[in-house]
Amino acid sequence: MNRPMGSEPEVNASQSSSLPASLDLDMSIHGLHAKHQQELENLTLTSQPLKTLKFFILAIIQYLMRSALYLLSHRGWLMILCIVGVLLGTLLFTTDGPHGKHVEELRQYIQFGLWWVALGVASSIGLGSGLHTFVLYLGPHIALFTIKAVQCGRVDIKSAPYDTIQLKRGPSWLSKDCSEFGPPLFSTLDGSRVPLTSILPQVQLEAVLWGIGTALGELPPYFIARAARMSGSKLDAIEELDASSAEDNGVIATRLIQLKRWFLSHSQYMNFLTILALASVPNPLFDLAGIMCGQFGIPFWKFFVATAIGKAIIKTHIQTVFIISVCNNQLLDWMENELIWVLSFIPGFASVLPNLTSKLHAMRAKYMAPTAPKPPKTEVKKWSFSFMTIWNAIVWIMILNFFVTIITSTAQRYLKKQQEKELATKQSINSDNLSQ
Repeated sequence: MNRPMGSEPEVNASQSSSLPASLDLDMSIHGLHAKHQQELENLTLTSQPLKTLKFFILAIIQYLMRSALYLLSHRGWLMILCIVGVLLGTLLFTTDGPHGKHVEELRQYIQFGLWWVALGVASSIGLGSGLHTFVLYLGPHIALFTIKAVQCGRVDIKSAPYDTIQLKRGPSWLSKDCSEFGPPLFSTLDGSRVPLTSILPQVQLEAVLWGIGTALGELPPYFIARAARMSGSKLDAIEELDASSAEDNGVIATRLIQLKRWFLSHSQYMNFLTILALASVPNPLFDLAGIMCGQFGIPFWKFFVATAIGKAIIKTHIQTVFIISVCNNQLLDWMENELIWVLSFIPGFASVLPNLTSKLHAMRAKYMAPTAPKPPKTEVKKWSFSFMTIWNAIVWIMILNFFVTIITSTAQRYLKKQQEKELATKQSINSDNLSQ
């Protein structure tokens, strides 16, 4: 078949002319990607504070508008009840009357609950092992209460359940003399014997609240991974884990990466009992467990209920019982008996055991004896004030750094969504130009 003259060169000419155009479009999109990445890296409170705050405020407004529209369209009655509740609460807290005493008591309970839950959230976000604010606040509170209860021989030393360590004040019972609480209720010839079952209920509420906070602190990794799964993208933490396997890290870092990769490869075993077991012990890899549960579609209630039971009930009671046992006389007696039993098998120690036992009893009596009330001294107050000031400053710096991270990540997420819209628009225009 004879072809028309000049038809083939025209086709080749049109194809050759479209190639440079497509290459230019690819280069422009690649350049836009690089520009967007640079903008995300520069968007921080230190380099661009006004722009970061602007995007953060816009993101908060956008989230509130979406939440309000969702509640109005799906749960309008719930939003009305919330508004009525806020108005009634504001009215009760701002007006004087006979209800003022009960309102103040309610405020103390709310402050107490929010304090320990917030410490639990900060613990999960801080280290991921649940030992951060436990070591700083809950552990010392349980230890001080146990020692005070053993010294005074009674457990009813709190003025109220919310009489605990808080940020700006300490418990009232810590500085009181044992005579102010009355005669000992638990005592023997050798000293106070306060059962563990009597001490545990006195510190159980704050421990459980702290555990609920640690469970709530594990939700952000789960929701971030779940959102990434719904959008069809791969989570940054998993991508970094894949990329880090090719890098030359230290021995500890390499072992930790291998452990995380093994953890990730066994994701098919993530069920209720597995999550419960992982949450019931101090586990620095639990953040990765939350990411895996969100990435592989574990239902929210299965993840949260297992995490809450493990952290708020099992793990907190293990840690609380351990602290009480360490500070109680029963554990000291057991350690003394075991030490004497072991030393009795060593030749030559049988003759020094009575002297050693008397010294141990003297040390225990000195350690557990209640301190006599002393007149306040200027130097002690000065040192206590200085230490508390420095300690509170460190805590506030940690909290401020946490909020700075939230503001920066929220602003960057808002900017990234705007960049994705811009990129989609540009690709749509380019595809239309190529089709023409």
